[in-house]
Amino acid sequence: MSTADAARRDWRERIYQTSGEIAPVSELTLDAPAGLRATPGAGQVTLTWEPVPGAIGYLLHRDGVSVKQPDVDVPAVPGCRYVDTGHGAASYQVAAIAAMEVTGPFCEPVQAAPREGAGAVTVTVDAATVTGELARPWRFMIGSEHLSYLLCQDTSGGRPIGAELTEALRTMREELGVRTVRAHAILGDDLGVYKEIDGRAVYDFSGVDQVYDTIMSLGLRPIVELGYMPRDLAADPSRTVFGYQAIISPPKDFEAWGDLVRALVEHLAERYGIQELVDNWAFEVWNEPNLAVFWSGTPEEFFLLYDVSAAAVKNVHPGLRVGGPSSAANGWVEELLAHVAESGAALDFVSTHTYGNAPLDWRPALARHGREGTPIWWTEWGPTPTHFHGIGDGPFGATFLLHGMKSAAGRLEALSHWVASDHFEELGRPPRLFHGGFGLLSVGNLRKPRFHALALADRLGDQELAAAVDGDVAGVEAWAARHEDGRVGVLVWNGTLNQAQADGAPELTRAVRLRVDGLSGSGYLLTHHRIDETHSNIKAVWESMGGGDWPVGEQWERLAAADAIDEYAAAVEVSGEIALEFDLPMPGVSFVELIPVPA
Repeated sequence: MSTADAARRDWRERIYQTSGEIAPVSELTLDAPAGLRATPGAGQVTLTWEPVPGAIGYLLHRDGVSVKQPDVDVPAVPGCRYVDTGHGAASYQVAAIAAMEVTGPFCEPVQAAPREGAGAVTVTVDAATVTGELARPWRFMIGSEHLSYLLCQDTSGGRPIGAELTEALRTMREELGVRTVRAHAILGDDLGVYKEIDGRAVYDFSGVDQVYDTIMSLGLRPIVELGYMPRDLAADPSRTVFGYQAIISPPKDFEAWGDLVRALVEHLAERYGIQELVDNWAFEVWNEPNLAVFWSGTPEEFFLLYDVSAAAVKNVHPGLRVGGPSSAANGWVEELLAHVAESGAALDFVSTHTYGNAPLDWRPALARHGREGTPIWWTEWGPTPTHFHGIGDGPFGATFLLHGMKSAAGRLEALSHWVASDHFEELGRPPRLFHGGFGLLSVGNLRKPRFHALALADRLGDQELAAAVDGDVAGVEAWAARHEDGRVGVLVWNGTLNQAQADGAPELTRAVRLRVDGLSGSGYLLTHHRIDETHSNIKAVWESMGGGDWPVGEQWERLAAADAIDEYAAAVEVSGEIALEFDLPMPGVSFVELIPVPA
């Protein structure tokens, strides 16, 4: 059995196992949500309800069963609205959650069924009303495969791994404005940071210097994930994860672990400057310790690891940022908040992960623990937590990312897409060009629809505009902003969280009437670009070329030439109040931009 095959089998066996049970930290109580309404529309039922004080999210039941997707780790949604698609008549209930283990009572059920026919939506943008500065949670951080991969001289699909991964991270910085990068295994043995010789600890940070010098040269800064465990420091070096066999064991000596962390931070401060680290870097303790596949110790051992790590970082400089628990599926957040309140350990940010849904709202939990305003970082997020799952390669991934980013905007600091590039080897390297990889970019650095969606969102101006969506809305959302020079951009997308409809659902197509009022200029150039099955979809281009595993020869050049955000309609000059009508499929994204034309 190959190393990759063994890693996949191990992953499947352990991915849903917890690394230990923790008692709920408090006896939280919540009321049942009031005012549940079920509004039928074409191909969908829209559920809305009143917010519950103290809730971080809401669970929905359809006919007594949780509304969830097969590839979503947390089915709860953060807000008081959910669009149910792809189902017939049903009975719905909703309950509030205060922590991952604390759910309030369900409300009384309501019944509804989708209706047949076509749906229409009106999107109204007021270009004269600025609601605030446009928040861009994707800009703070991007995920990456372990950074030693930057040094790899091998190829995937005939493409150079290290060079293309480097270029992918450069693209994140230059085209999406991303500022930091987070990756696993900076303390892994592939970078050779720790050895014991004659019982004495020997540090070698030359490999770390190579990868961090590269990151710095790209204009990015590291979010240093403190893990995994060096072999010579591991209590049980046989406990590993991934094809590259990262060691997930606790240390055999927690004091020696603290010495290693402090030595690493001291070295980084000496190399890059302590003020650089204070201003632009941060340190996150471990990765997903609530899962047995990533932490072979107990919960108590992880919390000790957290305390020791945080103390070591702060020992170098009190202004350095450290946080966690970097957990899977929102786990151990409430528990870490309670633990540091007792232990006194520093906690400068809270971090957790989720996939397949918008991130929950942890602000009420922070308030309960007297930590209002503590930054919330989602250091891993994307359409799916499953390797080689094809759901994110097409336009479904684009609408999913826009839905999540708009939900997160203004209520959390970072929503970090996992990951930048399909040059990725956790459970084996890519077997073909489009294989369901996690990357925004494919091997060959072709831009997937997900990347284009973020590029369009980043193209919006800094001044967010009032935008209303009315009619048979379903999964249609809008985001509008203007630039200082008068340009106005409007993003409208049509999506669903129902993965069974990822390839499209005709009953969810919407006839959109977009109206832009309050324009101050006398004339504008109107451009309209689209992401859908036949636009800005490089996977469809590859399939139209015959598909297969990997491009060869001039096929790479043809794909690169087609790698763009497609124009949906010819640019036209307009003036006055703008009204535009178009059909928007599901999944689909339209970007309408109005560029002032000099009189």
